[in-house]
Amino acid sequence: MPLDTFHPAVAAWFRRAFDAPTPAQAEAWPAIASGRHTLIAAPTGSGKTLAAFLAAIDDLVRRGVEGGLPDETAVVYVSPLKALSNDVRINLERPLAGIRDELLQQWLPDVEIRTMVRTGDTPQAERDRMRRRPPHIVVTTPESLYILLGSASGRRMLSTTRTVIVDEIHALAPNKRGAHLALSLERLDALCGRRLVRIGLSATQKPIGEVARFLTGVETACLDETAARAPSAHDRAGGGTRVACMSSSTPTTAVGDSLRAGPDVVEVDCRIVDAGHVRARDLALELPEAPLEAVMSGDVWGQVHARLEALIGEHRTTLVFVNTRRMAERLARHLSDSLGKDKVTAHHGSMAKEHRFDAEQRLKRGDLKALVATASLELGIDIGDVDLVCQIGTPRAISTFLQRVGRSGHAVGGTPKGRLFPLSRDELVECAALLDAVRRGELDALHVEAQPLDVLAQQVVAEVASREWREDELFETVRHAYPFARVTRAQFTAVLRMLSEGYTTRNGPRGAYLHRDAVNGVLRASRGARLTALTSGGAIPDTADYEVVLEPQSTMIGSVHEDFAVESIAGDIFQLGNHAYRVLRVERGRVRVEDAQGAPPTIPFWLGEAPGRSDELSFAVSRLRNEIERRLAPADALPGELAGSVQETVDWLVAEVGIDANGARQIVDYLGSAKVALGVLPTQHTLAMERFFDESGGTQLVIHTPFGSRMNRAWGLALRKRFCRTFNFELQAAATEDAIVLSLSTSHSFPL
Repeated sequence: MPLDTFHPAVAAWFRRAFDAPTPAQAEAWPAIASGRHTLIAAPTGSGKTLAAFLAAIDDLVRRGVEGGLPDETAVVYVSPLKALSNDVRINLERPLAGIRDELLQQWLPDVEIRTMVRTGDTPQAERDRMRRRPPHIVVTTPESLYILLGSASGRRMLSTTRTVIVDEIHALAPNKRGAHLALSLERLDALCGRRLVRIGLSATQKPIGEVARFLTGVETACLDETAARAPSAHDRAGGGTRVACMSSSTPTTAVGDSLRAGPDVVEVDCRIVDAGHVRARDLALELPEAPLEAVMSGDVWGQVHARLEALIGEHRTTLVFVNTRRMAERLARHLSDSLGKDKVTAHHGSMAKEHRFDAEQRLKRGDLKALVATASLELGIDIGDVDLVCQIGTPRAISTFLQRVGRSGHAVGGTPKGRLFPLSRDELVECAALLDAVRRGELDALHVEAQPLDVLAQQVVAEVASREWREDELFETVRHAYPFARVTRAQFTAVLRMLSEGYTTRNGPRGAYLHRDAVNGVLRASRGARLTALTSGGAIPDTADYEVVLEPQSTMIGSVHEDFAVESIAGDIFQLGNHAYRVLRVERGRVRVEDAQGAPPTIPFWLGEAPGRSDELSFAVSRLRNEIERRLAPADALPGELAGSVQETVDWLVAEVGIDANGARQIVDYLGSAKVALGVLPTQHTLAMERFFDESGGTQLVIHTPFGSRMNRAWGLALRKRFCRTFNFELQAAATEDAIVLSLSTSHSFPL
């Protein structure tokens, strides 16, 4: 039994608190205890976080019982969200207190295991306490870990680390934040003088071998001859890479085999615990009484609100997810008007941390009936017992939907319950394809950000500012990080030259952060390098937001977009966090407001936040269209055959995809009409081009391409530029998730 390997006090507490270990815990604990890198993939609510922490806590308990636990950091937990970091610290208090009670009952020495959070929101007093007496477990974010690695006190605290836990790793791996963290982990290894045990956690990982390589890093023994070769499609899919992860379960055997297929593979001992992401879920579509159209009317919105209010009334707590902050504010206002202002509130990233935390605690206590949130509550934050999750509009990604629905029934043995509210006919088709993809057990694939040299430059300055480095040693350290495994020596040298030479101005050279001894190959930091690295760190882009300050308390309550702030004048009333505020004055970077005492507000806006559809969901939409087209009779068929094929298609959607007859009928009617109008249903294998004339007589060319807006935008820009160069005529292009529109009218175009 896995519990037999734990200290008796730890095992006794677990048996008292839980019936039995979950499969993920049972497989992960022996691997972690043996000092192996471990990647845990398991559904939400399956005890992944406890699986990672309990093995580390057991080691601390054993050390404390045997000879006293020194005041030094042993575990670093990294999460992508500050709110998740705070939540984990609170959830650790229960097992730590329970284990201390068990030690007392067994007449063993007391072991005090201290946990502290270090994020951008940590008060200065707590930071001072952390410096004076390091905690055994540090809970932090990638950006705060970077800052700790750049300060003398932080490096002293982290130098005794033994284990690193990376939670929600799927949210970090495919972007620059992940590349930034990968280099920070290599810097932490170099600081400690050994390879630390790394544990990765996530419910949605695909391909899991790629995530494992991102977690563990790679060996550089065989990199020299292949460093200049760019990653191929086969490499990105999981084959021909330089790190092989030993799988512990059947679902990952094929992945592990493909990783070992390449000639340049270097084995890195990583145990993949794959408990899968498939679990029993209660999922369904919710449609208004009126048929959906291209755009939802105000009357139909009223029907959506009424149905949402009914569902909230039927459940104790409901979490409502939307895709934009503006929608969160608008929906929270509508629901609070009918359910009561004290029963509903909003939660998004433009609210101050105190307001977000208050909303989370009110939901956890059961004071709220509904909480309307954006992606700020998408990851594994413990917000209490949520009975129902409602998604307004399509979530645009399979993994996003699974993460959000997983907030309900978030416990071992729980059943997540989710309801999808499509807002248009196209969203209805997309939501049906989403449910079909979930039924098939599909996930979105992530792609690790490869060689972001701006992140490399930032980390090089930060590390050299901490101590001198030889160029060769720093180069090898950098290439241990998987996103930078194929950085060539020429690229690395170019980055060093830029950092050491800076740029020339009228007043002389500027921006030289390093002194480079090219003869001896030694790097030293210039004056101001450390300050620049600490104040300009991270890979989260800056936003042009204005702080909203409540007077007369001078309390920061959130932020609004720069354009909204500039357009506002004194006396305007707007809503933030489901509360109305009146603008007093607009200053540089700050909007000063007062309580509007419930006066009717406008809703602020934020730009550039709507997500694009994932490639896998776009493929699912195309597959659903293709299946429906295959089942529908041709347009020239007899009326009886047409009616029969329509009913057969509706029955298939109900039986196989799992939607109700009303939604199935609307999908078949909509796509059937499209097939009659276009002659085919556009898929990723069959594109359709349509020309029509607008009210002014201008020509509009529509290319039906269901590849998602990210690909369609790029394709539309390329087509626009080709038209311009070929015909010497400027025109406009736009893209949606399913089409590209080229405007050829004179009102939108002109000769070059």
